[in-house]
Amino acid sequence: MRLGPPPGPLRTLALATLANTVGTGLWLAGGALYLTRDVGLSPASVGAGLTVAGLVGLTASVPLGGLADRWDPRTLRAVLQVAQALAAAAYLLVDSLATFLVVAVPEALLVAGNLAVRAALVAAVGGPTGRVHAFATLRAVANLGISVGTALAGFALAVDAHPAYQVLVVGNAVTYLVSAALLLRLPAQAPGGAPRRAGGVTRRVGPLRDGRFLAVSGASAVLGTHVTVLVLVVPLWTVGRAGAPPPVVSAVLLANTVLTVPLAVRLSRGADTAAPAAAKLRRAGLVLAAATPLYAVTAGLPVLPAVVLLLTATVVWTVGDLWHGAAGAGLAYDLAPPGAIGAYQGADGLLAGLAQALGRGPLTLLVLGGGVAGWLVLGGLYAVVGLAAPTLARSAVASRPVAAPEPTGTGRPVAPG
Repeated sequence: MRLGPPPGPLRTLALATLANTVGTGLWLAGGALYLTRDVGLSPASVGAGLTVAGLVGLTASVPLGGLADRWDPRTLRAVLQVAQALAAAAYLLVDSLATFLVVAVPEALLVAGNLAVRAALVAAVGGPTGRVHAFATLRAVANLGISVGTALAGFALAVDAHPAYQVLVVGNAVTYLVSAALLLRLPAQAPGGAPRRAGGVTRRVGPLRDGRFLAVSGASAVLGTHVTVLVLVVPLWTVGRAGAPPPVVSAVLLANTVLTVPLAVRLSRGADTAAPAAAKLRRAGLVLAAATPLYAVTAGLPVLPAVVLLLTATVVWTVGDLWHGAAGAGLAYDLAPPGAIGAYQGADGLLAGLAQALGRGPLTLLVLGGGVAGWLVLGGLYAVVGLAAPTLARSAVASRPVAAPEPTGTGRPVAPG
């Protein structure tokens, strides 16, 4: 087994992702504590500010994704990384809720838009036959980087002093600059260009007016709420209803992270085109549904059996998580017209972000308020959405014009194995 991609554009992109996500891990672990303990904002203010900024930020997904269809996505992403470095460093100037919002909103716009540009860059580097493999590879690398960043943040959090928090903020900003420098080592990538004629028909429908694409992307977004369930609902359930000690929460989340690194690429295979990707999305929904009763029955069990069952459920959940990630990427790529991959990735990210933002409260209320019944309702929802995915995908495929061969960009296609 290789420790990383072979030499070439994907390895360079993986190194840029590793640098970027080390900073992400630093900020995820220490950002909230910096804003509350060092800056002095209340937890409620931080939560509300991040929610507002996140919702506003989603509006950048489609415009910046569309820009990647007309400009070199490598250069555009490098520019956005530099802008994110400036936004990350600006947190050093935050001293009130007003200045927090002034920094957080532009940063959220950059984050959401950058994700769509990244998806377009991955498509250009991987080519039509290698982009899902590249996506899965970068996801594994991202999990590794976040883990490293989280561990490094532990030193600043242990010191719990103003200089340590400043180092954490500066470290996050520097990783964006390192990532941008690595991105510029990639060869220039040709933009997707304007909509192409196919069979005498020009595809001009934008992603937000493509109802069949939005139906498929919406189904994927609903299943994508498994992220919220794992990082928000499961920890609250673990301590409050299963009666496990708080360190078990770390063990559950660590199990998901550790399994993602070796399994992400393996479980992504066979999701390059819409039909097999939709079948994998159905499988993901059914597997996530199968994990919900495992979490549910931990309530009322003795601590040791509850912990074993929580970890078992998380292993099953992670398999569904990884199948969903690969299938969602494969569908979003294959259902997008060749000249609008970035814009369609932006629309896909917009729906996913909305589902995450709007789903936190209802999911928490459903599971923690409904108990075992709540878990079973959630499992039923995932199963129904998963089962509907192939039908929705077939409808989306049938509605598109016969397309000319898709350009591969200047990067070499990445072989899936």
